[in-house]
Amino acid sequence: MQRFVCLMALMTAWAWCGVAQAAPAVTSPPIVWHAWSEDVFVAARAQKRFVLLDLEAIWCHWCHVMDETTYQDHDVVRLIDAQYLAVRVDQDADPALAVRYQDYGWPATIVLAADGSEIVKRRGYLPPAAMASMLAAIIKDPSPGPSVAAPQSVQPAHSAILAAATRQALVTSYLESYDTQYAGWGSVQKFIDADSLEYALAHAKREPQQAAMARATLNAALALIDPVWGGVYQYSDERDWKSPHFEKIMSFQTQYIRLYADAYRVLGDPAYLKAAQAIDGYVENFLTSPQGTVYTSQDADVNAELTGHVFYALNDAERRRRPNPPIDQHVYARENGWAIAAWAALYDATGNAQYIARARRAADWISAQRALGDGGFAHGEQHTAAAALGDSLAMGQGFLALYAATGERAWLDKARQTAQFIGAHFAVRDGGYATVAVSAAARGVFKDAVRDADENIAVARFANALYRYSGTPAYRNIAQHAMRYLAAPQLAAGHQLRTGILLADAELGSEPTHDSRAQGRRERAGAAPRCAALSECLSSRGLVGQT
Repeated sequence: MQRFVCLMALMTAWAWCGVAQAAPAVTSPPIVWHAWSEDVFVAARAQKRFVLLDLEAIWCHWCHVMDETTYQDHDVVRLIDAQYLAVRVDQDADPALAVRYQDYGWPATIVLAADGSEIVKRRGYLPPAAMASMLAAIIKDPSPGPSVAAPQSVQPAHSAILAAATRQALVTSYLESYDTQYAGWGSVQKFIDADSLEYALAHAKREPQQAAMARATLNAALALIDPVWGGVYQYSDERDWKSPHFEKIMSFQTQYIRLYADAYRVLGDPAYLKAAQAIDGYVENFLTSPQGTVYTSQDADVNAELTGHVFYALNDAERRRRPNPPIDQHVYARENGWAIAAWAALYDATGNAQYIARARRAADWISAQRALGDGGFAHGEQHTAAAALGDSLAMGQGFLALYAATGERAWLDKARQTAQFIGAHFAVRDGGYATVAVSAAARGVFKDAVRDADENIAVARFANALYRYSGTPAYRNIAQHAMRYLAAPQLAAGHQLRTGILLADAELGSEPTHDSRAQGRRERAGAAPRCAALSECLSSRGLVGQT
């Protein structure tokens, strides 16, 4: 799962409760915010200025607080006006920046020199005094600060198969990260780690401990579902799952729909299907456009008085009488690819054709409005922006899920075209795939390709499943290229949970168990290739192997 988190420190939360509200009024003109582009650095060189990047999220509470306090402060405005070009970017709108700086926000504050080199990287809410002090210090001494550390060096492996020690390190991390008291993986912010839950479900039929871990996590996470409108909140900031941050973000909606639908099929508990349908009901009623595509998110708060804690405690009638938290109505290919796969999972669980109809409608619209040609997809309406891996990848996954659910060959052909686009445009020479192809005009840190582990896990699994269906070796080669990056020991030894690497490794190491002749019959009959349980379905799709 990509980390969509609005961050703060306890001391800055205290500052907001006390000092930050007393920020001096702005007497100078407001900050002029520029759009992000390589032209910003051209202007910065000409004007001898620094570039201040405010990377935020539309749904992020502390981003709003920072805008209302820090960026209204007289000293902050004066310093920016004197020596900086200020750039504000919605991270949902720019996947390349979001992945590059995902460990720093949101909000993330990045100060760059005119040559594109980094000077400071700060995470979370910065109160006015801290921001003014930082800006003044950079003007006085623009040397890179301690926050600008060299990124972790990851040397891709020569083999696409995990070394035994690397595999064991990943298994150990998976087991040790499980919270035996409150369930779930991780001990601070609580949300379902999708890959870890999928790993547990894939082994649940054979291993009672894994089934128990999956059940406990699924049951605990029910506390994050809005009991009035449905939809799942972003996460709980307490281990007991009962202190939600009320943002409703599409990445979480689609992952939880898929996971609860699959859990129903594996574990047989109707409460899990009810949960998946409750989340999807919210998506259909609140985050679906008239064209049948999905929007991006709904904010937690209406305003400083009507916060998520107040609004989401109201009943349905009371909510409808009040202004509602704003919805980000951007339509991105990535989010719609995720939704298509989620609806296919609901169809697999229920056989209800409405889910496939919705998936088809979204797939057709995105294919018509976001396609770049040659199988690739733009993120949003601005086709001039560099294509990002995540959009084509998510749509490829959606197409393949539609093919698996319907047996309609056209969806398999679309998935194949998208895989070919990924292989042609995002491959990094020594292994893995970059979030965005590096521009020839890129400067400073932006000359370096960013490879995201989660995206490479998804590429490996998608391409390998496509190979299982098509029998075309080129797709297995794409999967193996991703795995050479994922097999690097540094990823297993890092602080982040990487259970998805175990899933990708198992799938690459297994042979397909489905009967291709039976698959052909399903295609000719137009019937869906159904499975009795998730582990069987994943195996038949090339999505899990024995470990």
